[in-house]
Amino acid sequence: MAKEIENPCISVCQLSGDLCVSCGRSKEEIKKWKRMKRPEKMAAVQKASARLKALKKSRG
Repeated sequence: MAKEIENPCISVCQLSGDLCVSCGRSKEEIKKWKRMKRPEKMAAVQKASARLKALKKSRG
């Protein structure tokens, strides 16, 4: 059985527009997380990670 994708939530939810600045997921990704299949979760985690890196760079 495939290993479950860990939820990137760190329980410090801070939404800025459509994005959580704590975990990097969009509101839509957060809402759909429990119903997502493994490949969707993997993609969401990768996108969230990229968003957080971009956010950190822009904040300097």
